This record gives sequence, C-alpha cells and structure tokens, in this order.
Amino acid sequence: MNKILSSTLTAFIIALALACSKTESSVDEQDGLSAFSQDSLIKHIVKLSSDEFQGRRPFTIGETRTVEYLTQSLRNMGVEPGNGSEYFQKVPMVEITPTCDPAMLVNTGKGDFSLKNMEDYVIWTENTDSVISVEKSDVVFAGFGVVAPEYNWNDYQGIDVKGKVVLVMVNDPGFSTGDTTLFKGKEMTYYGRWTYKFEEAARQGAKGCLIVHNEKAASYPFSVVQNSWGKSQQHLDTRGSKEYRCPVEGWITEAAAKKLLNTISDGEALLVKANQKGFKPVALPAKVSTSMKVKAVFNESKNVIGKITGSKRPNEYIIYSAHWDHFGIGKPDAKGDSIYNGALDNASGTAAVLEIARAFKSLKNKPERSIVFLFVTAEEQGLLGSAYYAQHPVYPAHETVGNLNIDVINNFGRTKDISIAGEGQSELEDYLKKEVESKGRYIAPEAHPEAGHYFRSDHFSFAKAGIPALTTGSGIVEVAKGKEYGQKQQELYTEKFYHQTTDQYDAATWKLEGGLEDTILLFQIGKRLAFETTWPQWKEGSEFKALRKK
Repeated sequence: MNKILSSTLTAFIIALALACSKTESSVDEQDGLSAFSQDSLIKHIVKLSSDEFQGRRPFTIGETRTVEYLTQSLRNMGVEPGNGSEYFQKVPMVEITPTCDPAMLVNTGKGDFSLKNMEDYVIWTENTDSVISVEKSDVVFAGFGVVAPEYNWNDYQGIDVKGKVVLVMVNDPGFSTGDTTLFKGKEMTYYGRWTYKFEEAARQGAKGCLIVHNEKAASYPFSVVQNSWGKSQQHLDTRGSKEYRCPVEGWITEAAAKKLLNTISDGEALLVKANQKGFKPVALPAKVSTSMKVKAVFNESKNVIGKITGSKRPNEYIIYSAHWDHFGIGKPDAKGDSIYNGALDNASGTAAVLEIARAFKSLKNKPERSIVFLFVTAEEQGLLGSAYYAQHPVYPAHETVGNLNIDVINNFGRTKDISIAGEGQSELEDYLKKEVESKGRYIAPEAHPEAGHYFRSDHFSFAKAGIPALTTGSGIVEVAKGKEYGQKQQELYTEKFYHQTTDQYDAATWKLEGGLEDTILLFQIGKRLAFETTWPQWKEGSEFKALRKK
C-alpha cells in the first residue's frame, strides 16, 4: 500500500513538474536589462529621422539608407540574417498615380447634378489599367456594408451589386446608437474598418465603393482623407493574383452622400435605419459617371529581418516588429520644410526594436525559442510590408508564437499607466498585465476604442493570419505631473506633429524614460515566452480566434 502511494505521489510530483515547465521556465528577470540605453535609443532615433534619410519613403534614397542602416546595426550586434543569408525580404509594390475627372455626374429621374472631386469625394484605384471609369453605374445604399454571420448581420442580403457602386457607412452598427448588443457597441470591430468595407464590396462584385465619411465615426476629419488619398499611393503588386478589387474606391462627405440618398423620399432616414437589425439594402434611383487616368510604376521595397536562433526550440518564433517608413518629401510647411522626418512615427519604434535586439543578444541564458526582429516597409501606405510578410511568411504562421509590435513610443516622461489597442483580443495581454503590475503600474482602458486602433498598425497583419498580436499605447498619467499633463502631450502630438514635418527629435523637450520603460516591458514579455513552451491564444469573442485553429 505504501509503495503504491509512494509511486502515485512520485508520479504526481513528476506530472506537476512537467506541467509547470510548460507554463513557466526559470527566467532571470534582470538578465538583459543592463543592455538598454537611453543614449543608444536616442542615437538611433536621431539618425533615422535626420534629413539625410529624407523621410524614409519607399522607393527613394531614404529607403536605401534606412535599409543599410538597419542591416548594419543588426550585423554589428551579431544578430544573424533573418531570411536565409539575407537581412531583407523583397516586397513587390506598385506606385499608382490617378488623375481624376474634376467631377462625378449624377443622373436621376428628377434632374441631374454633379459632385466635385476632392471637395465632395475622394477616389482612387488599385487597378493598373490606364483608364478606370464608371459610366451611368447604378448606386446601392448598403448600410454599413457588413456581412457578419456571427452577429446575424448581412447588409447585402437580397440584392445583387455586381457592376454597381455601393454607398456604405464607416464604423459599426453599434457606434452611433451606443447599443452594446450590436457588435461590440462603441468599440470598433474589424467590420467597422474602412479596409473591410472595400474588401467586402469586392467580394460582392461591386465596381465601386464609396464610404460615407463621418468625423466621429472615422475618428478623423475629412481633411485627413483629402491629404492622404486621391494622389500617388503605393500598393502591393498583385499582378498574377486572381483576387478582385473594386476598380473605384473612395470616401464621400456626409453632405454629398445625403444628396444621393435624397433621390428617394426621406433618403437621409436610411442613415438611421441602417443601425437597426433587419436593415435591407436600397437601390437608389441614381446613376453615377466619372473616370480617372492611371499611371503605374512597379518597383520593389524591402522588409528588414534579423534573427537570434533558439537554443532548444529553434522552429518556434517570437516576432518583434516596427515599421521603418514614413512619408518622405512632400508639401512644404509654413517654414519651407518639406521633409517628413517621422521621428516618433516611427523612428522611435524602430529604435526600440533595435534596443530589444541588443538586449536579447546580451542574455547570459540564450533564448530557447527563436527571436525575430522585423522592420517592415510601407506601413504608412496601408500596412503593406507586414501584409506581404503575413501572406509570404519567412517563418510559418503555425510556428509563430506571437507578434509584439511597436508603433511610436512615449516621449513625454514616465507614466503610471499603459494602454492596449483593442483590449480583450489575446492572452499576450495577460503577459503584459503581469509585467506592468510587477512594476507598480496598471493598464488603463483605451481612450478611444471606437477609433479601431487595433486595425491600424502592423500587428493587425499578423492577427489576420491568426497569430496573436499585441501593440500598446502610451499611458497618460505622467508620474510627476499627472493625467492632465499627459493628455495635453498626446493632444499636442496629434495636433502639431502627427504626420507633419514637425515630427522631429527635440533634445530640449523629449523625455524618453517612459518610452524606454515601455520598451523593456515588451522585452520582458518576449523573454518570458522565449523560455516557455506555452502558446498564447486568442480570447473568447475575438474575431481572430477561428483563424488560429485553422
């Protein structure tokens, strides 16, 4: 009896030890921390955002210098090439410049009118045909343009939109009503993101898709649309792909959309009805005509990749990512400066990943899993570099443990809090929470969940591939000056620096202690994962959970 009990107890202890080893390996919390240097972080930011790099736009000398700098930095650290013998992955792209008609003609049974290009609407194309046109195309108002079986929602039910132009609303059905039973209420799901609207319209066979702009629902004014689209844009080179995209994509102001809707009686009421379950799409008694000439230039950009091979499980990968690109040289500001240096966005995130790479190389206990450092191109053009990597992964998705992405770090001081974009998505958030709480800090709710920040940076490309992905946002409760100060700093950045020539490193005002602390948090998460055998999962309710199972 005692032998049986002894054997049972021994077996239990062994099983318990094995179970613990699967979730928690012995991790030296201090290992690697001494490698982090604020001076080194600043050095990288200053170099990458200098005028010498000309704003780091793909296809320019700025890209060449950036790729050389990143490659040499990784080589100097002893980080091995991440794509065979190369430090880069070629990303085939195309730069498309549309020259649009000055107006869109609208024919109705009660008279005709026209809408002005760049004033009432902004359109573009990813099609490389020399001329793109819509000639007296039918118009269908398709609510939010959403097909979501899990929410029992189909805005295209019962109507054929092939060859037609669809008019759809931005964001989710739950946003404007605040109804928490509709989708995720005010928190945007991917169904609310403008990229999804175009994707679904294409799946439905539409010839064109116009998104009705609303400043609150989109989280930015129409001026952002005017400044960002309708001009030269870069896209992935999809020649040879059978995937269909609407030849005409764009945004339309709410006022202009109402002119189209009012071609039927009480048409504006459809904007409200579209928020209700059971909404049916409506064919409008209007036909639209416009065209654009297209100039297409094909070229290649580069993702930069470095790797530290795992000592025990080299075929399991943890990927750190940041985008190296910005907008290059553009319209001069009031002072005549035309270089969009992108110091915070995203020289700071790029520099942070370089610091993490240096810390991993300094570890006394080498990581058991492989650590990948991925610097992607063309994020500012629509997450193109990360999208290409996700579609053509160097390391298979089913062998990738997770993605930790850095897009802009805190430059105004240490904070008590930190935020998560799209909180509630994956178990990587639990790892962050543990690290944050161990430092006496806390995770604050996302300030604007309706803005859909989870779908607006490179980690999203990994999420779409089923890989758990995490990106954090700067906290706002500054340790010494409080919440109001932190809020003002973030508002100041958005107003005065975001996507402007003024986004430059300023030694007199930048305080990177907080940014470095946040970077170390992400290093510690990756280090913990590097010594575990567990695989972080998507949480219940995440729209990406089913993709991981596949």
